[in-house]
Amino acid sequence: LEILVTILNENDNSPVFAQPNVSREVPEDTKVDTAIVAREELSATDADLDTIYYELTTTVQDTDGYFAIRGVNNPEIYLQKALDYDKFNSTTLLLYARDRPVTSPDHTNTATATITIIIKQSDTRAPWFLPCHYLHNDTSVCISSPYSGRVNISEMSTSPLLLEPGPIYAVDPDYTIRDRIVYSIVGGNTDEVFSVDADTGNLTMNRIVTSPDSFLLQVMATQVSNIRKYSVATVEIKVINKSNYPPYFEKGIYNGTVFAGLSQRSFVHQAGDPSTPLVIMARDKDFPDV
Repeated sequence: LEILVTILNENDNSPVFAQPNVSREVPEDTKVDTAIVAREELSATDADLDTIYYELTTTVQDTDGYFAIRGVNNPEIYLQKALDYDKFNSTTLLLYARDRPVTSPDHTNTATATITIIIKQSDTRAPWFLPCHYLHNDTSVCISSPYSGRVNISEMSTSPLLLEPGPIYAVDPDYTIRDRIVYSIVGGNTDEVFSVDADTGNLTMNRIVTSPDSFLLQVMATQVSNIRKYSVATVEIKVINKSNYPPYFEKGIYNGTVFAGLSQRSFVHQAGDPSTPLVIMARDKDFPDV
């Protein structure tokens, strides 16, 4: 008598990851669709020789959708959406390996692998001139105002020029990189009247100015290690007559009269003359026609 015995495989083994904990550093400027963790590093095995089904989730709020797996049976992790270091600089992913599909009613064994992703800031932004303000609360864009200053005609200044709203100064907004900034004048410097210190940004004079024409300088701030990252700011230098005298008021004391019950923006009148508005005048000997 010949007896044939068939042994049925029972699903009594769980999938196993060769590396249950994986870490990766990902540059901020990594291109979308780039593989982050290879399939070979994340594939699980099952002693029951079952087909493995994978699912990827994130544990960090607002980082969903950036990373994904190639398919339900392919655990390779790739970048699905462009990264922004200012939004988040790390996340933790959980990769599940099941020996049955997620929707299967059968008993399912599951293994979990943890993938830690560290985002490394890349040199993605040009220098910012300070002071500046964020555009619509977007910390990736900072708008600065033009600089302005004055020099006296036919007078040589030996000190760095005083500018508004402050001295020429720029920074690398990729703050974990903080590349050094150098400065240069790239336009508007007629007759090479002005120089800018490459390291400090201080603006000085090389020679006197003999005409009242203003200067509209273009000052460039360039990163030392990446000359393709640069910004240009405008510096307006007005040429004025030298001021030797301070302004002075025509009178030491002005007396005015107001009446009870007047509406806002009503005139204050001269004391003793209710028909004439009070006028406060100042003059300057340097500018007799002003």
